[in-house]
Amino acid sequence: MAVNNTEVVNTRWLKNMAFETEINGHKIIIDADSDVGGEDLGPRPKPFMLASLGGCTGMDVVSILKKMRVDIKSLNVKVEGGLTTEHPKSFYKMHVTYEIEGKDLPLDKIKKAVSLSEERYCGVSAVYNKALEITSEILLKQAE
Repeated sequence: MAVNNTEVVNTRWLKNMAFETEINGHKIIIDADSDVGGEDLGPRPKPFMLASLGGCTGMDVVSILKKMRVDIKSLNVKVEGGLTTEHPKSFYKMHVTYEIEGKDLPLDKIKKAVSLSEERYCGVSAVYNKALEITSEILLKQAE
C-alpha cells in the first residue's frame, strides 16, 4: 500500500453537544437531539458516514460513465444503514441504491461503472467493506 498524504479535519466544541467541523474549507455544525442535550443545530455524526459513501461512489460512477461516453440526466445515490441496538451503536450493514435517469441507458456499462467504484476506486467503500456488509442495486429511469 502506497501512502502519499494525510487528511486532517478539525472539530471544535461550540456548546452543549454542538461541534463545528471544517472540511476542505467548509464549516459544518454537528449536533445532537434535544433529548440527549443537543439543540438540533446540525446533523448527527453517523449519517455523515452514509453521506461519505454516497458521495464517494457517486463521484466515481459519474466520472466513469463520462469516460464511457454514457450521458445521464440525473444520479441519486441513496444509502441506508442498519444500526445495532446496543452501545456502541454502529452500522453493521449499508445498502446503496443508484437511481439513474437518462435516455437509452446501457445497463452493462452502468453495472461496470458501479462495480469499478465499489471494488476499485471508492476509498470509503474500501474502508467500510472491512467492517460491515455493503450491498447495492441499480434502478434505471427512462428520461422523457
